[in-house]
Amino acid sequence: METPTPTPAQRPILGLVLWLVVSFAASAVGAVASVRAAAFYGELTQPTWAPPAWVFGPVWTLLYAMMAVSAWLVWRNGGLRAQRGPLALFFAQLVLNGLWSWLFFAWHLGAFAFADIVLLWLVVTATVVAFWRVRPLAGALLVPYLCWLSFAAALNLAVWQLNPQVLGS
Repeated sequence: METPTPTPAQRPILGLVLWLVVSFAASAVGAVASVRAAAFYGELTQPTWAPPAWVFGPVWTLLYAMMAVSAWLVWRNGGLRAQRGPLALFFAQLVLNGLWSWLFFAWHLGAFAFADIVLLWLVVTATVVAFWRVRPLAGALLVPYLCWLSFAAALNLAVWQLNPQVLGS
């Protein structure tokens, strides 16, 4: 039996599903490292402005969904070949994002986690610019992610500095 070919009307929907799968697969890589994150995070000395641990899950879920839609919008403008540069930046930031969880939560390497998040911030900034040039809405959808990363980088630095015995000096 032959597999039916998607109709032109179905292709954009399948593309969106694919980008959601890609984005949430990257999220899952980080989640594996974060299995005991709530307990670990709760034991760390926190700055007074740190949010409660329960905030992170809903925020990251929304951000990953927005990232997927953003990449999908760029992909729809010519596909992977036509958007090789912007989508390469997107994949690079997914890797750096997943790596951060391993550095911080699994391996307890505060300095390396901070270096990773700074590099991640730079790559996401480049991704925002590249996506904006292809489709402004795609770039705009990444702005909340960039804002959250700015906050997360400051939190990473503060928590690392407050916990050198656990996260390295």
